[in-house]
Amino acid sequence: MVVATTVTGKAIRHATRPTWAEVSLSALRQNFRVVQEHVGSDVTVCSVVKADAYGHGAIECSLALEEEGGKWFGVTSLDEAIPLRDAGLGGRILLMTGFWRGEEEEIVGLGLTPTVWEPWQIKALDKAAAKLGVSKHPVHLKADTGMGRLGVHLKDLPDACALLASSPHLQVEGFSTHLASSEVLDAPSSEAQLKQFQEARRILDRAGLKPTFIHAANTSANISRRESWNTMVRLGLALYGYYLPFQRAGREVSGGAWRLGVKPVLTWKTRILSVRDAGAHEALGYGGTYVTQSPARIAVLPVGYADGLNRALSAGGRVIVRDHYAPIVGRISMDLTLVDVTGILGVDVGDEVILLGSSDGLMVSAREHAELANTIPYEILCAISKRVPRRPQ
Repeated sequence: MVVATTVTGKAIRHATRPTWAEVSLSALRQNFRVVQEHVGSDVTVCSVVKADAYGHGAIECSLALEEEGGKWFGVTSLDEAIPLRDAGLGGRILLMTGFWRGEEEEIVGLGLTPTVWEPWQIKALDKAAAKLGVSKHPVHLKADTGMGRLGVHLKDLPDACALLASSPHLQVEGFSTHLASSEVLDAPSSEAQLKQFQEARRILDRAGLKPTFIHAANTSANISRRESWNTMVRLGLALYGYYLPFQRAGREVSGGAWRLGVKPVLTWKTRILSVRDAGAHEALGYGGTYVTQSPARIAVLPVGYADGLNRALSAGGRVIVRDHYAPIVGRISMDLTLVDVTGILGVDVGDEVILLGSSDGLMVSAREHAELANTIPYEILCAISKRVPRRPQ
């Protein structure tokens, strides 16, 4: 779990600045059970814990998921995999965006499963496995079916298959692709990509490669496209309690068919640093962009965009104080944010404030932040900085 610390002359002191995030490992476990039940026991869930588990703390989240029955964990790179192994994670770790030259021996030595698509990756891994005496190191081959980022194009797939088949120290255990628009229900590209993926699987079959794990579905596809599940799904955002809104004909689609019973795992909190009385027609914050219309009571919060509180929330954002919504006023600055607590009785220095989370039927979600900031919940969660300690609950 990310915990801000400072090394002094004699000891390590933990941060006492009152801005922190509580991570409910019980909610995370429940979300895993929900998604596993959704896809059924025949489909393997790969828990995506890249980007420090989307800002939730990769080590603690991964260990909790492994205890809950998780077998696979998806990370971006070797740098993200090593701390998990060091922490004792025994499950399979999938390097979803490949690796850099020179990392292949460490990958084999740590028992990591890399995604491959370039000839040099296959050759380097086969050589490393031979050097380390590993007879069949598992790899997952990735096809580019229309995302246009990583993966082998179908025209080059036969050559990639031939190279893998002639690599005696490698085993093609998995085959994957990534859908570009799985949250858009009427996106023709998704159907086209799935058809391309089926053709790619036929190419593998003709080459004599029969991978166990076939995966294309992320969180959105897991909800919207049953046909994309195959034998493995890669679940990230849903584990942490969110998923993107679904669209059809350019409009958001809601309803039971497009819902998954997951709950937010992270609650972000701070405490009031100061309470000030402002007069009518008083400008607040940088640039004086907010001017009070009448006398107001303003609470100063020790949190800002350096902590990950998106500056776009300066217009329209809100927090929860004493079971009431309080609007953000003025521009969010690097370390401080102002909220209007006029009319909320008893507000005082030290009061707990919820930036993300719920209380007494009120909620401020990462999706709400994302809509105000014209972004996605992924970015809101990942942007919570390392100076915000994560506290497992």
